[in-house]
Amino acid sequence: MTETLSDAVPSDIETLVEEVLTAACDRDITLATAESCTGGLIASMLTDVEGRSHAFERGYVVYTNEAKAQELGVPARLIEQNGAVSEPVARAMAEGALRESGAGAAVSVTGFAGSAGADDEPGLVHFALAAQGAPTVHEEHHFGDIGRGPVRLECLRVALRLLKAAVTNR
Repeated sequence: MTETLSDAVPSDIETLVEEVLTAACDRDITLATAESCTGGLIASMLTDVEGRSHAFERGYVVYTNEAKAQELGVPARLIEQNGAVSEPVARAMAEGALRESGAGAAVSVTGFAGSAGADDEPGLVHFALAAQGAPTVHEEHHFGDIGRGPVRLECLRVALRLLKAAVTNR
């Protein structure tokens, strides 16, 4: 059970966190995160379970385009051509987090959690999962204009499900 956030976290997310960390610990796989619209929420959840948080290697909160480039090596040209909220950028973020951290699996999330620009879709989020010895996978979700908090909770569910698949299939 998550410790400090348990009153605010839906039980299905707590269960997913437990399952991810247990599987990672059982298989001796470390985890990393590369987060934009979730602002470190995934990393926080992965470090909130006493006795299992050692499976978490590190997290990158890369909210700006500059941070994505500096911390994870996402090419500025890739962001310019595709936008920060895109499949290519999500993949580059996950692969950069895997490379820079040395973890066994890394998940990335980039999207519009709330009101976006005139041409941007609220609730559009791209996820990627990079794992040692496996191809990077991508998912695109359209959560709709449901608000920042609800979008971020949905992001937790997707990211944790991706991590769980990565650590249980190894």
